[in-house]
Amino acid sequence: MKTGLTKKQKVTEVYYNAKDPTAEIYTHDTSLKKRLVAYATKYPGLCCQTDDDEQGGFRFEIDKRRLSIRLTAPYSEERRQAAREWAQKNGIAK
Repeated sequence: MKTGLTKKQKVTEVYYNAKDPTAEIYTHDTSLKKRLVAYATKYPGLCCQTDDDEQGGFRFEIDKRRLSIRLTAPYSEERRQAAREWAQKNGIAK
């Protein structure tokens, strides 16, 4: 979809505070929009789309308890090598 926005302007923003039970997510990320639309369809009591800015951005309201931020540590070189070997052995990598 052509929006006239640069990639830098196509943001994802998450807003929540300690008082309200819901969080607000505004995103241009296609993958995240699809996941949120599917979630809102399946669980309308927990998540709903509240806006479409007609420039590719969707806004959702979601129960704060359903939202999580996961930080992952980088893989060690040993773990990367083991994963590479496993993929090659199982025909997943070249």
